[in-house]
Amino acid sequence: MASRLSFLGPFRSIVIFCLIALIIVTLSRLGLGLWQIERVSAVDGWSHLLLQGLRVDLASLCWLWGIAALGTAIFSGDHAIGRGWNQILRIWLTLGLWLILFLEVSSPSFIQEYGIRPNRLYIEYLIYPKEVFSMLWGGRKLEVIFGFLISGATLFGGWKLSGYLLRDLTYSRWYWRPVIAVAVIVLTLLGARSSLGHRPLNPALVAFADDPLVNSLVVNSAYSLFFAINQMGNEANAAKIYGRMDEQKIIDTIRRESGRDLSAFPLAAAPSVSFNPASYQGKPKNLVIILQESLGARFVGNLGGLPLTPNIDALSKEGWSFENLYATGTRSVRGIEAITTGFTPTPARSVVKLGKSQQGFFSIAELLKSHGYETQFIYGGESHFDNMKSFFLGNGFSHIVDEDDYDNPSFVASWGVSDEDLLRRADREFKKFHKEGKPFFSLVFSSSNHEPFEFPDGKIELYEQPKQTVNNAVTYADYALGEFFKLAKKSDYWKDTLFLIVADHDSRVGGASLVPISRFRIPGIILGDGIEAKKDQRVVSQIDMAPTLLSMIGISDSYPMLGQDLTRVRDDWPGRALMQYDKNMAYMRGDDVVVLQPEREAAGFKYDFDTETLSAKPQSDEMKQAALSWALWGSMAYQQGLFRSASQEERLAFKQLEDDAKLQLALEDEADNTTSQATEVLLR
Repeated sequence: MASRLSFLGPFRSIVIFCLIALIIVTLSRLGLGLWQIERVSAVDGWSHLLLQGLRVDLASLCWLWGIAALGTAIFSGDHAIGRGWNQILRIWLTLGLWLILFLEVSSPSFIQEYGIRPNRLYIEYLIYPKEVFSMLWGGRKLEVIFGFLISGATLFGGWKLSGYLLRDLTYSRWYWRPVIAVAVIVLTLLGARSSLGHRPLNPALVAFADDPLVNSLVVNSAYSLFFAINQMGNEANAAKIYGRMDEQKIIDTIRRESGRDLSAFPLAAAPSVSFNPASYQGKPKNLVIILQESLGARFVGNLGGLPLTPNIDALSKEGWSFENLYATGTRSVRGIEAITTGFTPTPARSVVKLGKSQQGFFSIAELLKSHGYETQFIYGGESHFDNMKSFFLGNGFSHIVDEDDYDNPSFVASWGVSDEDLLRRADREFKKFHKEGKPFFSLVFSSSNHEPFEFPDGKIELYEQPKQTVNNAVTYADYALGEFFKLAKKSDYWKDTLFLIVADHDSRVGGASLVPISRFRIPGIILGDGIEAKKDQRVVSQIDMAPTLLSMIGISDSYPMLGQDLTRVRDDWPGRALMQYDKNMAYMRGDDVVVLQPEREAAGFKYDFDTETLSAKPQSDEMKQAALSWALWGSMAYQQGLFRSASQEERLAFKQLEDDAKLQLALEDEADNTTSQATEVLLR
């Protein structure tokens, strides 16, 4: 017995902590599985969930405490170094157990919000403690309190238990230590890799269903989080995730997919830059984009959603309303990226947050600034959130209005001033620019429709009880928007301004599909004085908004955006949308869909717009190539600095294209005049 204790004694604490952690993650997986039992059962996933889950858990424990076991084999003993190591080991074991338990406890709330286990968003939000804690305390008090209690209990209990397990030990003799150390290294490496194949264990290896949530339940939350963190260092290159393609083939494909003639792209050094003539040839108009927080189509009455948006519904009848507009992602910065830069989504973080895009990255603010526009971002919260301020100031926005710039706001919530305060301030800014005779571009970003859904009392008739729900917040956001347009229509700037109302993304995107397409559908309305009212049934993407707006306000210029100018799109265009959902990307052309997944073959589907469901359908190699090209282009353009405006020297290459465009427009005007004169003669 003594010899057995001398061999295993120092490892007793690690083994027992591993068993406790294994029980925690197994019970958590069972609980989450029972919570989502319909989705787990729908893919016959219980055996896979439990068996592959155990495999992931064992690998996770090897990663977490394998080095601790090696240190124990080398340093443990009844001497100063050994006693010092025991204190390090106690801290390591206690914090490791706390981390595992805390992440599992917080998983249900994260799944409710994002439809998947904790991933990189969990870490990204930690750098904004004020906003995040206010949001959590406002909407999830019980979860926060429980998290603090469970954390305190785990840290106290783990410290006490580790101390108890590490006392009165006997240790193996010195000549056994190299053997034990080698055995620990071998077992740790084998356990952590969990595979003898070319690739070690990863989430793709244990994924088995077309439901992202169920796949994420196979792994534990600690593994999910740290795998995502590790990917953040390599995520910029989509080729590592979806597969490689020749760069020239990517360029040729995305140029063709953009709907432009290949002769419109004369630059090899900036391969997506093309000259784009405006469809409107009058005095350039002002441009206002009102970006609505978390406003999915399911909340919008005129799109078949809940009856929460009477003002948006009414405005949709006054302007160009898009019935099948799709967001590129599930985060505000992804929507900002698409709307203000026309950049295509990637599996990386939005370029708003990436280092190489903080300066010299194309934005419509930069373009309009070169045309003499005042450029502005108006926000009710703190503009440093999600790195917006740095990105905007580095890429063409001259003025920023945020929470500190409101003198006497009527209501301040966790995420900043109310939408009414925001839009009243916007109205004053627009009046000021108009009075000064300056053309302006303004991005106005709302925040009232954000958990914990705080808004002033007495403004709306509540849709439901209690007050602070997403449905009530949507109703208030719509009310504030309606009040703004009452002011705008009475103003002098109205007749000279084009407005886009569009959402950044839907709220709490999730679903049983590889990409829940219906949850990417958002409202989009272009309106202003003289804009024809119409409903557009085509499938379009957020990346199509900026080229269309520039064309409608009368800005002809060269730029790198690949979205369609929807005022000029050809009649046979089936429509196209790009959607990034966690690690998956969907390319939708009409009702045909290709979904790209990490380290897997592209999957083909057909989308039913009536039932909002995907069904398996083989897709052509051409469709798959187009999907992969779109996915790879963004990473390639970011890494190589390709998404930029043409330099002064490069602009010379567009001179002939500009002259040809002017000639074509002149001929079109002449033809229109001739037709008009002929019509008048016939009428006489």
